[in-house]
Amino acid sequence: MTNEHAAKVLQAARDLAPTLSSRSAEIEEARRLPVDLLDQLKAAGCFRMFLPRSHGGFEVDLRTGMDVLETLAWADGATGWTVMLGSESPLLFALLSRERFDAVYSGGPDVIIGGGFNAQGEAHATEGGYRVTGRWSFASGCEHAAWLFGNCVLMDGGRPRTGAAGDVRETPEMRGMLFPAREVRILDTWSVLGLRGTGSHDIAVEGAFCPAEHSFDIFQGQPSVACPGFVAPVLHFVLHMGAVAVGIAQGALDETVTLARSGKKRLYARAGLADSPVFQVHLGRAETSVRAARALLRDTGDELWDACVNNPGAAAAMAPRLSATLAWVTEVAARAVDACYQAGGGGVARNASPVQRRFRDIHTFSQHAAAAEGWFGQAGGALLGHPTGFWT
Repeated sequence: MTNEHAAKVLQAARDLAPTLSSRSAEIEEARRLPVDLLDQLKAAGCFRMFLPRSHGGFEVDLRTGMDVLETLAWADGATGWTVMLGSESPLLFALLSRERFDAVYSGGPDVIIGGGFNAQGEAHATEGGYRVTGRWSFASGCEHAAWLFGNCVLMDGGRPRTGAAGDVRETPEMRGMLFPAREVRILDTWSVLGLRGTGSHDIAVEGAFCPAEHSFDIFQGQPSVACPGFVAPVLHFVLHMGAVAVGIAQGALDETVTLARSGKKRLYARAGLADSPVFQVHLGRAETSVRAARALLRDTGDELWDACVNNPGAAAAMAPRLSATLAWVTEVAARAVDACYQAGGGGVARNASPVQRRFRDIHTFSQHAAAAEGWFGQAGGALLGHPTGFWT
């Protein structure tokens, strides 16, 4: 990758940020990204930034991708989240064969996938593929995706197919089943606290046929594309999520500073918010915490990227620490946004307040399974030499 490519997509994201911020309420009301904004994000290269240059993408490094996602989430949390998942499309398509990967991108670089990572479907082996039934929650961006997938438990004789005897995971075998979006039902279910503009509805199929070549192993699969950005895709996803969390928190901080400078004064307070020593302490602590979260995220990302470039086989061993990093970054981001919300008084309780939107977005974000505090236990277990289960 050249610096020119990295600079181009990052600058394009920064140029779009004011427009995204000004339309946050519209995005939230629509419960999805408006088509014209999608077109602008595509033109900026946001959805193809991780795609190899050989297929029309920018092939940016991990740090650049994280900076782009933080920038977009700073402007609007739902946009950051939606672009995060859409930009990861090449990493998922690469879990198919190289022939299928090339076919997906034969018509252009901005091909978006959406779907469900949780195994909420069943796939029964049949001639040439699988017969699939399932309903998957949280399929962000499903309304503008060209392809949709659902992770499934593989069934054998009416029972889940399990791993080899003695496998410490003792979990059923799973594979993602990929379908053209027109073959999947979208169920209008996305009525939620925050991240409302992500359009994360349920999707469903019943008895649908998935050719074997359109199935892939989401968590253990080996990418068919040989470049650093495609080593251990799920680990990249973890750090991308952290960048979105930091962006949401930084946005709340900046909006709170603007509010304080505007002369905001809490009811019964003797001084304006900006002149309150207590507020200054809370603001300083929150800002320092967000900087620390960003620094840890970048340091961990640089370490992962170095492994992907120089020692791909070592990347998987980083999984427990990366997951713990996301859990901690999410906690820190949520506390920072909480401090902003509490400082803002009654005014920020209104739906029109951007701080309230940040509050709802980060607390919806924090409910994601990938950010759960249980991942700290995985990191602790790894330090003690215990099997980490999910990742290994």
